[in-house]
Amino acid sequence: MKKLPLFVVTGASGTGKTTISSLLRKLLPDFDVFDMDIINNIDWQVAKANWLRIAYSISLSGRGTVLCGTMVPENIESAEYKDKFDRILYINLHCNDQTREQRLRSRGWEETLIEEHKNFANWLLINSDRAFNPPMPTIDTSMLPPEEVAKEIKDWIIKNW
Repeated sequence: MKKLPLFVVTGASGTGKTTISSLLRKLLPDFDVFDMDIINNIDWQVAKANWLRIAYSISLSGRGTVLCGTMVPENIESAEYKDKFDRILYINLHCNDQTREQRLRSRGWEETLIEEHKNFANWLLINSDRAFNPPMPTIDTSMLPPEEVAKEIKDWIIKNW
């Protein structure tokens, strides 16, 4: 059986991953698209490993999987199913700090958590070439409508499929 790629739409909180997941489902009917936040109240590392199992199971039918959630290579380094894919490709959703603060405050987030996610967002930008192989592209969602973000992600997925 031919190994397939796995697509991960990542980014710090507040960038639009959950919003675009439903749009991607419509744009990519031949792929299974998941908002990783639907699994909660369990160990996050276990959840990420389980997502790889789910994606692998889907790949056995020849379908591709898109995971929308905060995930970086180090999260899955020791995951049992990581080698079941041809490659794991990441795309980063990013927004400016002002937009992130506004989005997260509207969810009732505390300032310390907002600051942590601003720092994480910066880490993703700085390390998009070093920590990700192949290098991770970034889409700025600060001013781009969700439909346009989803279209750009779709184009990236089709190009790499």
